[in-house]
Amino acid sequence: MKTIKGPAVFLAQFVDSKPPFNTLDGMCKWAADLGYKGIQIPTWEHFLIDLDKAASSQDYCDELKGKINSYGLEITELSTHLQGQLVAVHPAYDLMFDNFAPDEVKNNPKARTEWAVDVVKKAATASRRLGIKAHATFSGALLWHTWHPWPQRPNGLVELGFEELAKRWLPILDHFEEEGVDVCYEIHPGEDLHDGDTFERFLEATGNHKRVNILYDPSHFVLQQLDYLTYIDHYHEFIRSFHVKDSEFNPTGKKGAFGGYN
Repeated sequence: MKTIKGPAVFLAQFVDSKPPFNTLDGMCKWAADLGYKGIQIPTWEHFLIDLDKAASSQDYCDELKGKINSYGLEITELSTHLQGQLVAVHPAYDLMFDNFAPDEVKNNPKARTEWAVDVVKKAATASRRLGIKAHATFSGALLWHTWHPWPQRPNGLVELGFEELAKRWLPILDHFEEEGVDVCYEIHPGEDLHDGDTFERFLEATGNHKRVNILYDPSHFVLQQLDYLTYIDHYHEFIRSFHVKDSEFNPTGKKGAFGGYN
């Protein structure tokens, strides 16, 4: 337990156009005043971090760490949730996920994927320069549209999907291995890695790559009615990061886990 960092706060959920949530200094002071000891930085918010500079300049990283440390905080992880999502996008979701991409690669799935892979690799290098050992991201999804058993999935489709997902991630995972940083996939609805079985499928498809790990957030398991405590028994050796927030499942006579589009 002595190795646990924090408590930290994931800044992505609080970014706003108004102070103090529109500057790094403002967010650091806000977090420190609340008693947090660390911050998880979303790399797509460019006012918080310039990822290109962080991947290429040790001086920039030292200055960034120094500024954050001056508030009594440390960077616990960088996050590429949005960019990781774009590593693998099923065509049915192209329009929705294009919103996460820069204009120059929108409406071009191949270019968008290449951009996403490059950004996540840069995050690995930036993490190493910042002295961070774990990285938070999403796996993306090629199979999410088939999660429900109706209509029936063709034989072999799931295996093919995870084979392709692993093919896209292996060059990234190898780069993280070179940089000495773990990839922590947030197990989350909408991702091909959304429970224990799917994590195991991906791990196997990557040849049990040593950098494949878990960002554990039990709030996402409540809606699935997944036993989030036993999950830890199964996968504790892979959990390198975790999120904590309230979650409650309140089915009614009108809607349940599917939510009725509400």
